[in-house]
Amino acid sequence: MTEAARPPALASTRAPQLLHLRSAGCSLLLELVHDRLPLVRHWGADLGTLDRAGAAGARLAAASFSQRSGELGARLASVVPEPWAGWMGRPGLIGSRQGRSWSTAWTIESVTVDGVAVTDYLERGAATVEVVAVDHEAHLRLALTIEMLPSGLVRLRGNLTNHGADYDVTELSLYLPVPTHATELLDFTGRWGMEKSAQRQAFNVGTHLRENRRGQTGHDTAYVVHATEAGSDFERGETWGVHTAWSGNHRHVAEHDSTGSRLLGGGELLLPGEVRLAAGESYETPWLFASYGEGLDAVAQRFHAYLRARPRHVDTERPVTLNVWEAVYFDHDADRLVELAGLAAEVGIERFVLDDGWFGDRRHSRAGLGDWTVSADAWPDGLHPLVDAVTRAGMQFGLWFEPEMVNLDSDLARAHPEWIMAARTELPIEQRSQHVLNLSIPECYDAILKQVLRILDEYDIGYIKWDHNRNHVEAGVQALGGAPGEHEQMLAVYRMMAAIKAHQPGLEIESCAGGGGRVDLGILEVTDRVWVSDCNDPLERQRLHRWTSQLIPTELMGSHIASPRSHTTGRRHDMSFRGATALFGHLGVEWDIASATPEEREELSEWIALYKRHRHLINSGTVFRGPDPDPSVWTHGVVAADRAEALFEIAALSWLEPAAAPHARLRGLEPERRYAVRALSVGEISGLHELPAWCTTEGVAISGSALMTIGLQVPSMDPEHSILAHVVAV
Repeated sequence: MTEAARPPALASTRAPQLLHLRSAGCSLLLELVHDRLPLVRHWGADLGTLDRAGAAGARLAAASFSQRSGELGARLASVVPEPWAGWMGRPGLIGSRQGRSWSTAWTIESVTVDGVAVTDYLERGAATVEVVAVDHEAHLRLALTIEMLPSGLVRLRGNLTNHGADYDVTELSLYLPVPTHATELLDFTGRWGMEKSAQRQAFNVGTHLRENRRGQTGHDTAYVVHATEAGSDFERGETWGVHTAWSGNHRHVAEHDSTGSRLLGGGELLLPGEVRLAAGESYETPWLFASYGEGLDAVAQRFHAYLRARPRHVDTERPVTLNVWEAVYFDHDADRLVELAGLAAEVGIERFVLDDGWFGDRRHSRAGLGDWTVSADAWPDGLHPLVDAVTRAGMQFGLWFEPEMVNLDSDLARAHPEWIMAARTELPIEQRSQHVLNLSIPECYDAILKQVLRILDEYDIGYIKWDHNRNHVEAGVQALGGAPGEHEQMLAVYRMMAAIKAHQPGLEIESCAGGGGRVDLGILEVTDRVWVSDCNDPLERQRLHRWTSQLIPTELMGSHIASPRSHTTGRRHDMSFRGATALFGHLGVEWDIASATPEEREELSEWIALYKRHRHLINSGTVFRGPDPDPSVWTHGVVAADRAEALFEIAALSWLEPAAAPHARLRGLEPERRYAVRALSVGEISGLHELPAWCTTEGVAISGSALMTIGLQVPSMDPEHSILAHVVAV
């Protein structure tokens, strides 16, 4: 930017400039002074319309106070906390120029709101604030973007530019403050098949640091880190949550210092020497998303509203999908799969996905990755017989890829061993008999992309299941002596996905990483669905869906009706529980339906038909979870935007407490309206006894206020069974 075009600098004055952004019941009050990066004086509930005096009063009310020194704001951290200002916690920027320029002191050069320079108090709705700051001594420039989105979400990112000798960036993370009554932390952990396990703890003094070094978001990701009032739940308790929108190595931080300050933040996790900026080069952080609400549902609903407002968001009429992995595994027989396609069409399937095993020497997991050509052994006539059978039946064809990986037993690895990521002369340990391909190498990137596009050009493919089945271990660049390559690898993956979708407009991509190992807002910029977990057991899926929806809405969660006996847990469940559980997501089937009885296929077709009747509501409705009427009974559902219709599931996870006669309260309805309530089922509902009146096909009429305050009596149910309540305004 030339000097003539540069916006006016912020005046060097003791009087701070204040910006107040408001949207969807949230406020963000920013303080800007000449020699500090932006300070957030309030992030949370809407402060209402403020004039300059009102904003100044709110600033004073929010000011920190040290009991020892009596100084106002002495330790207040900016969005990039700075040691020079007295912040004794974790710095936002950690970097140096060979041990120098490690402590920065920024001066704000310009402030714009929606591209217009501002130097005075301003109140806006949803808006974008751009702040440019410089440290002339360190020869660095920092551009910060702070947005209040229409959903009430706040998001931030930074762009650091070096104007001196080489500068090594170790960390650039962004932070927002939370008030002192946020005394508990809630985030997540997990493993393969058990993703999104919630964990809660006190927000004690110190640093709660969640780092992921797996080269993917991770089955054990923190996902969303929340600071909450004590005893908060889905409905009650002020809650602040942050999410780092990056699909590779990343961190989330919750910090509570000894003065009482509490911060939430995050950013990309950079390995040693991974980002070294030469003069004129820049590093841009991923977005840090921040959501506030009264209760966990309100926090989740802001994320959902943001995703649903995107211009390229998926249609609510999501096609019912059959994935054949658990039906055939690596046993690819064209006649058998064509038969499966015919049966799939009969039961109402709309998308047929061929999983792993169709390419190269891929008869098992130890060979073939990297050779994306149709196997002549398994498919002597190519995929045409199957693709033709699928499309003739009116279904869309989908295909599995794992473009980021390679087996040593492959033509690609034999021809280009230097394309395998490694930090030393010895290759990293194997996982699932595979290694990571270095897609940041242009020749490697081009070779993989050309193979994928060649398949897409030859066959009528509308959907890709993009898998990622191993952690990154010693993910270095061989040509650079093993220097870390995670940052460039993730950028290459994003770029390849975008290039594939640009080549074939309308193509959908599912993010799968050994199940739910790559679920984040970064990957959802270039994909259209996530695979929640490789575990399709409906009992486990109750928890998986409940907590995955803390970030993403139902229509982006792959949710399949599995076989009667779970392939991962060995449990057996009735169709009614499998169907009702899978209903709340992007419905699919993961079952060898050729082995099912005609009666089972008929029941499956009825569940699919039920989904089709209600999928617009399921995939556009506002998500509500709880309150749970009993520790063993979970309630959740979706409510239409106009609150004229809702669909809830009441699920018994285990035996009800002795002498319990719980009522499931249904949230999100209109109190003054009357609703017709009836049980929604396919055939006879199994596992239920002594049904209350609303469980009949005729149903009952109940006011919205009664449904929300008193609720529905929970029928006597066997463990691992559920019932659907359909609610329609009359």
